[in-house]
Amino acid sequence: MKLSDNLSLAEVIKSNTAIKHGIDNSPTEEHLENLKAIAQDVFQPVREHFGKPIYVSSGYRSKALNERIGGSLTSQHCKGEALDLDAHAYGGLTNAELFAYIAEWITFDQLIWEFGDGVEPDWIHVSYKKEGKNRGQKLAAYKKDGKTKYKGL
Repeated sequence: MKLSDNLSLAEVIKSNTAIKHGIDNSPTEEHLENLKAIAQDVFQPVREHFGKPIYVSSGYRSKALNERIGGSLTSQHCKGEALDLDAHAYGGLTNAELFAYIAEWITFDQLIWEFGDGVEPDWIHVSYKKEGKNRGQKLAAYKKDGKTKYKGL
């Protein structure tokens, strides 16, 4: 099933952890509608702007999968409202370029510069709410004392 012209449902639900542990990572109807919204309103415009493939390193996570990987209890991935994107996977584009474009041109709820350094994140997290207000919150994730922390950008 296609969520947008360049993003399939299979891409956003694929999880090696789910496969390895026999976890069903199928979205509910509500979560599927949220995935369609983020695919069409965030992913597809970015993909069309750059004209290059963008890898989804993490998309939808069922509650069981999120628990297994130690994800946040409030993760928008569990609602179908978030994607982790990595431009490095296909080359020709940096995650910093991806982050800058989304920050400037795309409506989003959260945009997170995930780890890396001040020049290039390891990947970016972007979330989008189909219903309600998108906050436009920009954050950077970093590790402190073995825990993930966030600071505003």
